Amino acid sequence: MNKTQPSLTDDLLQALRKETYVAVATVDQETNAPYVSAISWVYATDKDTVCFSVDNSSKTVANLRRNKALAITVIESGTTFAISGQGVILKEKIEGIPIDLALIECAIDEVRDIMFYGGKMINEPGFEKIYDKEAAAKLDNQVMKALKEA
Repeated sequence: MNKTQPSLTDDLLQALRKETYVAVATVDQETNAPYVSAISWVYATDKDTVCFSVDNSSKTVANLRRNKALAITVIESGTTFAISGQGVILKEKIEGIPIDLALIECAIDEVRDIMFYGGKMINEPGFEKIYDKEAAAKLDNQVMKALKEA
């Protein structure tokens, strides 16, 4: 694979069409240093756009209000990718969801394979929700539906 490309590969598109672990980096509004959050509510609407949702009172949202630059890190297909782009807050609060979540869209500028030379990921990160499983599944379905409709 070319180390840098303008949009998602087919594998990345499919990986980002299900709930998956990613890290989102924004520019801290106060320090101008990188600010990183781990999230799982992410959905690629097409090869050029990724949407995600975070608490609307989070530092990620505050940072994007001031500086739209962001990077999404995802582990897929044995490697690690950095998806760089511009984040736009589409909705401050997603209606019909019991917690206050913002809906953010990232217009992709570049996708880079950032895995170190000679390295290969042998496992993709796994996670589980540790609160009420039924409530988690219901919330996940609501949020993913909103992301798909963005």
